[in-house]
Amino acid sequence: MSDPVTGETEETQQPPLLRIVKGDPTPQEVAALVSVVSAMAAGAAEAAANQKAPKPEWSAHHRKLRPTHRHGAGAWRNSAR
Repeated sequence: MSDPVTGETEETQQPPLLRIVKGDPTPQEVAALVSVVSAMAAGAAEAAANQKAPKPEWSAHHRKLRPTHRHGAGAWRNSAR
């Protein structure tokens, strides 16, 4: 069965995003609530988009640097450590 106003069938109808459980809010109060919730959702989405992904260790600067080689007895053997 389809809705005569929207043309949607029962399977495609989604539950409402907000539901007033108690009280009788005015349309202005509902509009204010929707705008606050929308702004919070947009702010959360923007914060998630701006969050930097961690750099992989392959590009870490400290990986490119090698410690100095020790000189003296056994230095050649210890250079592989």
